[in-house]
Amino acid sequence: MTSGPWSSQLQPQPGSPAELARFAELQQRLPPMFRQIFADRLAPRTIIVVPGLSLDQELLARIDGLTHYEERQLTMLMLLKMPNTRMVFLTSVAVDASIIDYYLQLLPGIPHEHARRRLTLLAAHDASAVSLTRKILDRPRLLARVRSMIGDPACAHLSCFNATADERTLAVQLGVPLYACDPALMRLGTKSGSRSVFHEASVDMPEGAENLRDIGDAIAALAALKGRRPMLQRAVIKLEEGASGEGNATFDFAGAPDGAALEPWVAAELPRRLKMEAPGLTYERYAAKYAVLGGIAEAWIESDCKRSPSAQLRINPLAGLETISTHEQVLGGMTGQLYLGAKFPAREEYRIAIQEAALRVGRVLRDKGVLGRFGVDFVCVREGGAWRHRAIEINLRKGGTTHTFQMLQYLTDGHYDAASGLFRTQQDQLRFYCATDNLVNPHYRRLTPTDLVDLAVEHDLHFDPVTQQGVTFNLIGAVSQFGKLGIVSIADSPEAAETLYGRTVSVLDSAC
Repeated sequence: MTSGPWSSQLQPQPGSPAELARFAELQQRLPPMFRQIFADRLAPRTIIVVPGLSLDQELLARIDGLTHYEERQLTMLMLLKMPNTRMVFLTSVAVDASIIDYYLQLLPGIPHEHARRRLTLLAAHDASAVSLTRKILDRPRLLARVRSMIGDPACAHLSCFNATADERTLAVQLGVPLYACDPALMRLGTKSGSRSVFHEASVDMPEGAENLRDIGDAIAALAALKGRRPMLQRAVIKLEEGASGEGNATFDFAGAPDGAALEPWVAAELPRRLKMEAPGLTYERYAAKYAVLGGIAEAWIESDCKRSPSAQLRINPLAGLETISTHEQVLGGMTGQLYLGAKFPAREEYRIAIQEAALRVGRVLRDKGVLGRFGVDFVCVREGGAWRHRAIEINLRKGGTTHTFQMLQYLTDGHYDAASGLFRTQQDQLRFYCATDNLVNPHYRRLTPTDLVDLAVEHDLHFDPVTQQGVTFNLIGAVSQFGKLGIVSIADSPEAAETLYGRTVSVLDSAC
């Protein structure tokens, strides 16, 4: 245990009233900081970035290359274009220098060396399936090094992927505010919490039941759904906490009896018929997790014309609510519930409608004290020539579209036009993109990070700051071990973005 003024013995105990009071005190720094520093590109500041996913570690461990998902937030390095900004970026394992160089060389108008001097990279050197924040808290000397890099704490804040009690503890032990939702409000982002907020915001959602405690409750809820809707073919049950659809499972009612025999039939059939989205997750393990986390049950929306868009918003420290973007999500998996990528923006037919619905959700969240980025996922189906939209969940955190949109925004210095739902550069040109963080090909293991950059340059794919079009890569560190990487393909039309994306994949495939 380290000694001296930063010794952990001098810090409040995690979860104690003293820690909660200190956290509330630190959070009061955000409004004046937002007024005086955030809007001034020349203002000195320090951003501590902790990009780990503090979510259910068992479900996350089923994602290949999970540790490298921390690299998605390397888009935050683009903030070093502000010449007096310093950044401390932490990861579970050290990021290869060539990957850091790749991002810094994308910086518009800032010499690589100037930005590099203001960047501190620190690693826990621990690839285990434990959250990055917990790894930092368990290493007091690493924590002390982070503190030593902060400078003036009045000009510093902590940025994370999502906020739990551990992130609150980290903020308190670093002595800086956390620009994210207070963990005390995290229930609003669970599946049951989402349904409660949708109801309060008068936003349509699938028929279902929330606050289920275990599989027994889920069985009763499934039977009740089928009893109310005899024509219902399928339903979905979801763990309260999950990411990218990994906590979802579907149930098929084919052959179900009526009346009193229905619930016993569901109970008997559930172990055989329940299809989990998370690869390799058994029914027994899923039921055990349901008993710990609880969850919801919802009617599955059947349609030959179904889409899964999302809207991203932010509540700033002055309680301002702003729309960031909308996306058309690309889903896969056994029943099409796993997040694979996205296209910006969502379809013209409904992007403003889902944006307005998400704003109603945002107003409820703001009134409850939520801070920071969040997303609202929808299912849209065409009914009688019109689109009907149902909200299905709130993600009180950054998401799979955060880093992709940040890349577009930071590279072009453009802005999202909420009136049209489109993105405009400083020259008032439109930009669109296709993106994925799940491009997988076993043959890609033959490539190194340097090879990716070489291929992009050789085939004229690399992002061009003059035309403000091209491809950027993420999850680069996962390519050689897992054959996996991410792509953001930016162009001046949706068709051009898709063509550029396809050409990039073809180049990678041919090279391997």
